[in-house]
Amino acid sequence: MKTGIHPTWFPEATVVCACGNTWVTGATLAEIRTDICSACHPFYTGEQRIVDTEGQVDRFMKRLQQRDQKRQEVEERIAARTPANLPLGELGIGKRYTTLLSESGISTAGEFISRLETDGDEKLLEIPGIGRKIIADLKKSLRARGYDLPASATAEATEAAE
Repeated sequence: MKTGIHPTWFPEATVVCACGNTWVTGATLAEIRTDICSACHPFYTGEQRIVDTEGQVDRFMKRLQQRDQKRQEVEERIAARTPANLPLGELGIGKRYTTLLSESGISTAGEFISRLETDGDEKLLEIPGIGRKIIADLKKSLRARGYDLPASATAEATEAAE
């Protein structure tokens, strides 16, 4: 073994924890200071203590609260939605339009939404007597009741032309 290249070995090195616990071990330092030991570490003690460095735990807890709030808002919005079996007449459109849509097989809000999602505005506009205004009014009424309806290409084209 070469001389002068190895650190000094202290067979009776003292380890001192911040909680006051001390013990003796072998080390290359005569005294070692530590923040946490097996006497005070939450894993060994079973207590729910969180060691916080620079407020990271607080930031994490705030993010969890924000996530829970957003989830609750979404659940409330879903609960406040118009039921799918709501007749179209209760959405504030005229009797004429209700009759025209029901003749085409659309008599409830759920049927209108499913037809809108599958076929789009263009297929609804092919129904005789149904125009862009009535479709826009139905969408507006459904959005007010909590539904997120996709924006249609025809509505965007109409807004761009104006």
